[in-house]
Amino acid sequence: MKETSSEQFAVCLDNSGYKASLEVGKLYQMIRDKEAEAHGYLRVLDESGEDYAFTAARFHVVSLPVAVEQVLLAATHS
Repeated sequence: MKETSSEQFAVCLDNSGYKASLEVGKLYQMIRDKEAEAHGYLRVLDESGEDYAFTAARFHVVSLPVAVEQVLLAATHS
């Protein structure tokens, strides 16, 4: 059984009103923000590279194998 990571990524399902900031079908790194989550929002690194809170309904949170997550995180920080 492959080890899965904590949920640090979400795939965009709806970019209406935010076409310059979000791409449907793209994985976005999440930034944990308990206050935003309590109000129905997810904070993600958008196309500008900045973190913004968007309604959680725009995304589907995914669990990835640790090795995949490590590669994605390294790519976003290079």
